[in-house]
Amino acid sequence: MTDERYTVILGDRRYAIHRNWAQLPEGQAFGFISDLMVDAEGLVHVAQRGTGQPVLVFDRQGRLSGSWGEGVLAEPHYINAAPDNCILVADRDAHQVLRFDRAGKLVQALGRRHWPSLDAPFNHPTAAAQAADGEIYVADGYGNSSVHRFAADGTLIATWGGPGTGPGTFTTPHAISVDRFGKVLVGDRENNRVQVFDRDGTFLAEWGDFYHPMQIWVDDRDMIFVTDQIPRISLLDREGRLIGRCRGAINGAHGLSGDAEGNLYLAELPPQEITKLERLN
Repeated sequence: MTDERYTVILGDRRYAIHRNWAQLPEGQAFGFISDLMVDAEGLVHVAQRGTGQPVLVFDRQGRLSGSWGEGVLAEPHYINAAPDNCILVADRDAHQVLRFDRAGKLVQALGRRHWPSLDAPFNHPTAAAQAADGEIYVADGYGNSSVHRFAADGTLIATWGGPGTGPGTFTTPHAISVDRFGKVLVGDRENNRVQVFDRDGTFLAEWGDFYHPMQIWVDDRDMIFVTDQIPRISLLDREGRLIGRCRGAINGAHGLSGDAEGNLYLAELPPQEITKLERLN
Protein backbone atom coordinates (compact mmCIF):
# COMPACT_ATOMS: atom_id res chain seq x y z
CA MET A 1 0.00 0.00 0.00
CA THR A 2 1.37 3.42 -0.93
CA ASP A 3 2.10 5.82 1.92
CA GLU A 4 0.21 8.84 0.63
CA ARG A 5 1.14 12.35 1.70
CA TYR A 6 -1.82 14.72 1.58
CA THR A 7 -1.10 18.33 0.72
CA VAL A 8 -3.13 21.52 0.37
CA ILE A 9 -2.41 24.96 -1.06
CA LEU A 10 -3.33 28.44 0.21
CA GLY A 11 -2.22 31.31 -1.97
CA ASP A 12 1.52 30.95 -2.61
CA ARG A 13 2.10 28.36 0.14
CA ARG A 14 1.78 24.58 0.13
CA TYR A 15 1.28 22.51 3.25
CA ALA A 16 1.60 18.86 4.20
CA ILE A 17 -1.18 17.59 6.48
CA HIS A 18 -0.15 15.88 9.72
CA ARG A 19 -3.18 14.51 11.52
CA ASN A 20 -3.08 13.62 15.22
CA TRP A 21 -0.02 15.83 15.56
CA ALA A 22 -0.37 16.41 19.31
CA GLN A 23 0.32 13.22 21.26
CA LEU A 24 -0.87 12.54 24.80
CA PRO A 25 0.69 10.02 27.19
CA GLU A 26 -0.84 6.56 27.14
CA GLY A 27 -4.13 6.45 29.00
CA GLN A 28 -4.77 10.21 28.71
CA ALA A 29 -7.48 11.60 26.45
CA PHE A 30 -8.41 15.03 25.20
CA GLY A 31 -11.46 16.86 26.47
CA PHE A 32 -13.49 18.89 23.98
CA ILE A 33 -10.74 20.69 22.05
CA SER A 34 -11.87 24.26 21.54
CA ASP A 35 -8.95 26.35 20.29
CA LEU A 36 -5.17 26.79 20.29
CA MET A 37 -2.46 29.42 19.97
CA VAL A 38 1.31 29.42 19.43
CA ASP A 39 3.58 31.45 21.69
CA ALA A 40 6.86 33.20 20.83
CA GLU A 41 8.86 30.05 21.61
CA GLY A 42 6.78 27.92 19.25
CA LEU A 43 4.90 26.12 22.03
CA VAL A 44 1.30 25.25 21.17
CA HIS A 45 -1.26 25.98 23.91
CA VAL A 46 -4.44 23.95 23.43
CA ALA A 47 -7.66 25.01 25.19
CA GLN A 48 -10.10 22.23 26.01
CA ARG A 49 -13.44 22.05 27.77
CA GLY A 50 -14.92 19.48 30.11
CA THR A 51 -11.64 18.56 31.78
CA GLY A 52 -9.56 19.39 34.84
CA GLN A 53 -6.67 20.49 32.59
CA PRO A 54 -8.09 23.46 30.67
CA VAL A 55 -4.90 24.25 28.71
CA LEU A 56 -2.36 21.70 27.50
CA VAL A 57 1.04 22.80 26.18
CA PHE A 58 2.88 20.92 23.41
CA ASP A 59 6.44 21.36 22.17
CA ARG A 60 7.43 21.72 18.51
CA GLN A 61 7.38 17.93 18.06
CA GLY A 62 3.83 17.59 19.38
CA ARG A 63 4.87 16.19 22.77
CA LEU A 64 2.99 17.23 25.90
CA SER A 65 5.21 19.51 27.98
CA GLY A 66 2.83 20.93 30.58
CA SER A 67 -0.57 22.38 31.42
CA TRP A 68 -2.05 25.41 33.11
CA GLY A 69 -5.38 26.97 34.08
CA GLU A 70 -6.30 24.32 36.64
CA GLY A 71 -8.78 25.75 39.14
CA VAL A 72 -8.88 29.07 37.27
CA LEU A 73 -10.54 28.34 33.92
CA ALA A 74 -14.01 26.78 33.75
CA GLU A 75 -14.94 26.45 30.05
CA PRO A 76 -12.30 28.08 27.82
CA HIS A 77 -13.80 28.83 24.42
CA TYR A 78 -11.08 30.73 22.53
CA ILE A 79 -7.45 31.37 23.40
CA ASN A 80 -5.53 34.11 21.56
CA ALA A 81 -1.96 35.38 21.69
CA ALA A 82 -1.45 39.07 22.52
CA PRO A 83 1.29 41.33 21.10
CA ASP A 84 2.95 41.57 24.56
CA ASN A 85 3.26 37.74 24.73
CA CYS A 86 0.35 37.42 27.12
CA ILE A 87 -2.55 35.05 26.43
CA LEU A 88 -6.25 35.96 26.37
CA VAL A 89 -8.89 33.34 27.16
CA ALA A 90 -12.64 33.75 26.84
CA ASP A 91 -13.93 31.66 29.75
CA ARG A 92 -17.32 31.33 28.16
CA ASP A 93 -19.55 29.83 30.82
CA ALA A 94 -17.85 31.67 33.69
CA HIS A 95 -18.68 34.94 31.87
CA GLN A 96 -15.14 36.30 31.99
CA VAL A 97 -12.18 37.16 29.82
CA LEU A 98 -8.91 36.28 31.54
CA ARG A 99 -5.41 37.44 30.67
CA PHE A 100 -2.42 35.22 31.52
CA ASP A 101 1.30 35.50 31.11
CA ARG A 102 3.00 32.89 28.93
CA ALA A 103 3.59 30.63 31.94
CA GLY A 104 -0.14 30.51 32.65
CA LYS A 105 -0.21 32.94 35.59
CA LEU A 106 -3.38 35.02 35.80
CA VAL A 107 -2.59 38.74 35.47
CA GLN A 108 -5.97 40.33 34.67
CA ALA A 109 -9.68 39.46 34.78
CA LEU A 110 -12.50 41.21 32.94
CA GLY A 111 -16.10 40.62 34.02
CA ARG A 112 -17.62 39.32 37.23
CA ARG A 113 -17.11 35.58 37.57
CA HIS A 114 -20.27 33.46 37.28
CA TRP A 115 -22.38 36.62 37.00
CA PRO A 116 -23.85 36.96 33.49
CA SER A 117 -25.31 40.29 32.42
CA LEU A 118 -27.82 41.08 29.68
CA ASP A 119 -26.65 44.62 28.93
CA ALA A 120 -22.95 44.76 29.84
CA PRO A 121 -19.99 42.39 29.91
CA PHE A 122 -20.47 39.45 29.80
CA ASN A 123 -23.07 36.84 28.89
CA HIS A 124 -21.14 33.81 27.55
CA PRO A 125 -18.31 35.66 25.76
CA THR A 126 -16.69 33.81 22.88
CA ALA A 127 -13.33 35.43 22.09
CA ALA A 128 -10.97 38.29 22.92
CA ALA A 129 -8.14 40.03 21.06
CA GLN A 130 -5.58 42.59 22.18
CA ALA A 131 -4.31 45.53 20.16
CA ALA A 132 -0.68 46.62 20.20
CA ASP A 133 -1.40 49.43 22.68
CA GLY A 134 -3.00 47.00 25.16
CA GLU A 135 -6.67 47.67 24.43
CA ILE A 136 -8.79 44.52 24.55
CA TYR A 137 -11.73 43.74 22.26
CA VAL A 138 -14.23 41.05 23.22
CA ALA A 139 -16.87 39.22 21.18
CA ASP A 140 -19.74 38.69 23.64
CA GLY A 141 -21.39 36.17 21.46
CA TYR A 142 -23.65 33.50 22.94
CA GLY A 143 -25.89 35.33 25.40
CA ASN A 144 -25.31 38.83 24.04
CA SER A 145 -24.68 40.00 20.47
CA SER A 146 -22.07 42.64 21.17
CA VAL A 147 -18.45 43.70 20.91
CA HIS A 148 -16.83 45.44 23.88
CA ARG A 149 -13.76 47.67 23.85
CA PHE A 150 -11.63 47.90 27.01
CA ALA A 151 -8.68 50.06 27.94
CA ALA A 152 -5.50 48.23 28.90
CA ASP A 153 -6.38 48.64 32.59
CA GLY A 154 -9.73 46.89 32.06
CA THR A 155 -11.94 49.98 31.95
CA LEU A 156 -14.87 49.54 29.56
CA ILE A 157 -14.62 52.18 26.83
CA ALA A 158 -17.47 51.27 24.49
CA THR A 159 -19.93 48.59 23.40
CA TRP A 160 -21.47 48.18 19.96
CA GLY A 161 -23.70 45.72 18.15
CA GLY A 162 -26.99 44.10 19.06
CA PRO A 163 -29.04 41.26 17.57
CA GLY A 164 -29.70 41.46 13.85
CA THR A 165 -28.54 40.84 10.31
CA GLY A 166 -27.70 44.35 9.15
CA PRO A 167 -24.37 46.18 9.25
CA GLY A 168 -23.02 46.43 12.78
CA THR A 169 -25.40 43.88 14.29
CA PHE A 170 -24.67 40.23 15.02
CA THR A 171 -26.04 36.75 15.34
CA THR A 172 -23.38 34.97 17.39
CA PRO A 173 -20.20 37.04 17.11
CA HIS A 174 -17.93 34.03 17.49
CA ALA A 175 -14.37 35.21 16.75
CA ILE A 176 -12.48 38.49 16.90
CA SER A 177 -9.09 39.78 15.79
CA VAL A 178 -7.40 43.19 15.65
CA ASP A 179 -4.90 43.77 12.85
CA ARG A 180 -1.94 46.14 13.06
CA PHE A 181 -3.81 48.73 10.97
CA GLY A 182 -6.47 49.13 13.64
CA LYS A 183 -9.21 47.11 12.00
CA VAL A 184 -11.39 44.94 14.23
CA LEU A 185 -12.47 41.74 12.44
CA VAL A 186 -15.50 39.93 13.85
CA GLY A 187 -16.66 36.48 12.77
CA ASP A 188 -20.45 36.89 12.70
CA ARG A 189 -21.11 33.17 12.64
CA GLU A 190 -24.82 32.67 12.04
CA ASN A 191 -24.87 35.58 9.57
CA ASN A 192 -22.18 33.81 7.51
CA ARG A 193 -19.84 36.79 7.33
CA VAL A 194 -16.88 38.64 8.76
CA GLN A 195 -17.63 42.23 9.69
CA VAL A 196 -14.90 44.86 9.77
CA PHE A 197 -14.90 47.89 12.09
CA ASP A 198 -12.53 50.61 13.13
CA ARG A 199 -11.54 50.67 16.77
CA ASP A 200 -14.38 53.06 17.63
CA GLY A 201 -16.89 50.51 16.35
CA THR A 202 -17.67 52.25 13.07
CA PHE A 203 -18.75 49.71 10.45
CA LEU A 204 -16.31 49.57 7.52
CA ALA A 205 -17.05 46.45 5.48
CA GLU A 206 -18.68 43.04 5.30
CA TRP A 207 -16.91 39.99 3.86
CA GLY A 208 -19.24 37.21 2.80
CA ASP A 209 -19.04 33.79 1.16
CA PHE A 210 -18.49 31.91 4.42
CA TYR A 211 -20.61 29.25 6.05
CA HIS A 212 -20.56 29.81 9.81
CA PRO A 213 -17.08 31.34 10.19
CA MET A 214 -15.42 29.97 13.29
CA GLN A 215 -11.99 31.50 13.95
CA ILE A 216 -9.93 34.36 12.50
CA TRP A 217 -6.13 34.54 12.62
CA VAL A 218 -3.83 37.18 11.09
CA ASP A 219 -0.22 36.25 10.26
CA ASP A 220 2.93 38.37 10.11
CA ARG A 221 2.30 39.13 6.41
CA ASP A 222 -1.09 40.67 7.35
CA MET A 223 -2.81 37.76 5.63
CA ILE A 224 -6.10 36.70 7.20
CA PHE A 225 -7.08 33.07 7.75
CA VAL A 226 -10.74 32.21 8.37
CA THR A 227 -11.97 28.72 9.18
CA ASP A 228 -15.63 27.85 8.63
CA GLN A 229 -18.00 24.88 8.78
CA ILE A 230 -17.90 23.87 5.09
CA PRO A 231 -15.27 22.79 6.37
CA ARG A 232 -12.49 24.85 4.83
CA ILE A 233 -9.84 27.48 5.44
CA SER A 234 -10.03 30.73 3.48
CA LEU A 235 -7.04 33.01 2.96
CA LEU A 236 -7.75 36.73 2.45
CA ASP A 237 -5.62 39.80 2.05
CA ARG A 238 -6.13 42.69 4.47
CA GLU A 239 -8.79 44.22 2.22
CA GLY A 240 -10.83 41.01 2.28
CA ARG A 241 -9.95 39.78 -1.20
CA LEU A 242 -9.96 35.99 -1.45
CA ILE A 243 -6.47 34.59 -2.15
CA GLY A 244 -7.05 30.86 -1.72
CA ARG A 245 -9.00 28.08 -0.04
CA CYS A 246 -8.39 24.53 1.11
CA ARG A 247 -9.90 21.73 3.13
CA GLY A 248 -7.42 21.08 5.92
CA ALA A 249 -9.70 19.29 8.38
CA ILE A 250 -12.10 16.35 8.31
CA ASN A 251 -15.08 17.87 10.08
CA GLY A 252 -13.94 21.47 10.46
CA ALA A 253 -11.55 23.44 12.64
CA HIS A 254 -13.11 25.26 15.58
CA GLY A 255 -9.73 26.94 16.15
CA LEU A 256 -6.75 27.92 13.99
CA SER A 257 -3.38 29.53 14.63
CA GLY A 258 0.13 29.53 13.20
CA ASP A 259 3.81 29.79 14.12
CA ALA A 260 6.73 31.95 13.01
CA GLU A 261 7.78 29.39 10.38
CA GLY A 262 4.44 29.63 8.59
CA ASN A 263 3.01 26.31 9.81
CA LEU A 264 -0.69 26.20 10.69
CA TYR A 265 -2.37 24.32 13.53
CA LEU A 266 -6.03 23.31 13.65
CA ALA A 267 -8.18 22.53 16.67
CA GLU A 268 -10.50 20.00 15.08
CA LEU A 269 -14.12 19.34 15.86
CA PRO A 270 -14.99 15.70 16.65
CA PRO A 271 -13.02 13.57 16.22
CA GLN A 272 -10.95 15.52 18.73
CA GLU A 273 -7.42 16.10 17.50
CA ILE A 274 -4.80 18.68 16.59
CA THR A 275 -3.79 18.81 12.93
CA LYS A 276 -0.60 20.50 11.77
CA LEU A 277 -0.32 21.94 8.28
CA GLU A 278 3.44 21.93 7.69
CA ARG A 279 4.61 24.67 5.35
CA LEU A 280 6.50 23.19 2.38
CA ASN A 281 7.57 26.35 0.53
